[in-house]
Amino acid sequence: MPRMTMIEAIRDAMDVSMGRDENVVVFGEDVGYFGGVFRCTAGLQQKYGSSRCFDTPISELGIVGVAVGMAAYGLRPCVEIQFADYVYPAYDQIVSEAARIRYRSAGQFTCPIVIRMPTGGGIFGGQTHSQSPEALFTHVSGLKVVVPSNPQDAKGLLISAIEDPDPVIFLEPKRLYNGPFDGHHDRPVTPWSKHDLGDVAADHVTVPLGKAVTRREGSAVTILAYGTMVHVALAAAEDAGVDAEVIDLRTLLPLDLDAITASVKKTGRCVVVHEATMTSGFGAELVALVQEHCFYHLEAPVARVAGWDTPYPHAQEWDYFPGPARVSEALRAVMEA
Repeated sequence: MPRMTMIEAIRDAMDVSMGRDENVVVFGEDVGYFGGVFRCTAGLQQKYGSSRCFDTPISELGIVGVAVGMAAYGLRPCVEIQFADYVYPAYDQIVSEAARIRYRSAGQFTCPIVIRMPTGGGIFGGQTHSQSPEALFTHVSGLKVVVPSNPQDAKGLLISAIEDPDPVIFLEPKRLYNGPFDGHHDRPVTPWSKHDLGDVAADHVTVPLGKAVTRREGSAVTILAYGTMVHVALAAAEDAGVDAEVIDLRTLLPLDLDAITASVKKTGRCVVVHEATMTSGFGAELVALVQEHCFYHLEAPVARVAGWDTPYPHAQEWDYFPGPARVSEALRAVMEA
């Protein structure tokens, strides 16, 4: 299998999907001629033409609104919001239109759209280029929410999302585009070309939505994570010397509750890690589910490690970022409780 960066895997997923189905169209700000700010769509316009991969005005509301109309008429738009931080003007279209069409039409219409957007920090993007808004979408019935942590999953999940009949929010941790990041910002970064999860199957391959995967087997404590925090959790388990089991959720909606409960019932302890702000973050939902389904198996309270309740700072990025030190501290506290 060829080794790819996450950027290349995402591009390959769109390429494969466009080649298999002429109803798949790709558009957004700068995605056509320029190939996207992160180059995820480079070459697609040259290959498929400007009617299937094209640039739009700077209007997120318009991008998603047009995608909803296209989907109602049978197309499968895969649109890009340049940064997750810019999705707010489109939020009304996503929540009031895309997520409701199947319900409002009693199943006569569906909305097979994918909304891709780079998410998270770690690149010194400051408060307007570093947000993680996944909880805003997991609260909305009718949406599916995906956050891959590696190129293998990115390709398979994106193809599954494009083929899904309902709207999918596809959040791409931009700190992982070119290599896994374990949170140790002062160490050299390993490129995906030297990582096993950089092996990406050629042609058509899918990863089912709603299925988590165990990235590290363990018996002492379960760490629930997604996106960049999967790699931080793996590093923290090694740094703390704790026999932790790391579960990569991959899909937040639908959520693989069976994988979560099986792991927590085995270990008896749980730490939830995400990069978004703590209050009302998706971690709160995970904690509630673990408490509800695993209460009699828990040996300690469930711990959360997350971003602080403040806009993402620029100069103090690594004080905000939930790195291995903070996760290791939570692991030790849970083990000693």
